[in-house]
Amino acid sequence: LVERLGEGGMGEVWRARHRLLARPAAIKLVRPAMLTGGDDGDARLAIKRFEAEAQATAALTSPHTIRLYDFGATDDGRFYYVMELLDGRDMASLVDASGPLPAPRVLYLLRQICHSLEEAHSQGLVHRDIKPANIFVCRMGLDHDVVKVLDFGLVQRFRRDPAQDLTASLASMASLAGVVGTPAFMAPELIGEPDHVDHRADIYAVGCVAHYLLTGEHVFPGRTPLQALVDHVSTPPPRASARTTAAVPAWLDDLILACLAKDPSDRPQTIG
Repeated sequence: LVERLGEGGMGEVWRARHRLLARPAAIKLVRPAMLTGGDDGDARLAIKRFEAEAQATAALTSPHTIRLYDFGATDDGRFYYVMELLDGRDMASLVDASGPLPAPRVLYLLRQICHSLEEAHSQGLVHRDIKPANIFVCRMGLDHDVVKVLDFGLVQRFRRDPAQDLTASLASMASLAGVVGTPAFMAPELIGEPDHVDHRADIYAVGCVAHYLLTGEHVFPGRTPLQALVDHVSTPPPRASARTTAAVPAWLDDLILACLAKDPSDRPQTIG
């Protein structure tokens, strides 16, 4: 480990140096409690899930999916995976620095996100935490605006009590927002029925990301995380064109609204 690059709800990311190879890398260290909900009895199952999903992620070959080099568990029980070191910034910091992006650039970036997710979905993988902070815009060789989707398979690690009502489920999600998802980008079914989501939850999140890139605002900002979750479940989404003075093609405006449909069956049914 050379230098800590960042810290989040799941753990820490470090710049790393291989002892034998010149290739630089990034290592993410994941706290077991983030996958097991603090239940020591789930640790063994969490390791098996981590290994299975790391193997599945490593098999993804889209140039817009982060490349995974290695994974495992440290002696003190922390999970880790080794991935390519990216030269760029995540979409959240990009919009913070530059403001809303013009529609042609947004479309160029969105196509690459969809390319990554289409392969994952074809293999039965659902990301469940698509958000600007998990999408990097990079320079690769001489190419700019190359998208890399990060963090497959390390989210949605909590159990739902069927007896809980929606309000209790929302409160639980608000308290775990940094672990299992981000309220501003969560599909309604991920909030109300987290054990019964499919790839269409990612399609909803891509709609949220598109809205954010075009407007610089979340679809449902919410005064609190809980309010944002309630809005995703019950409040009609606004049009992106209503929140920006920049030109947004009508078809793109309509497509984003379709992705943001409350009922998954009303959304586009594939990311392609």
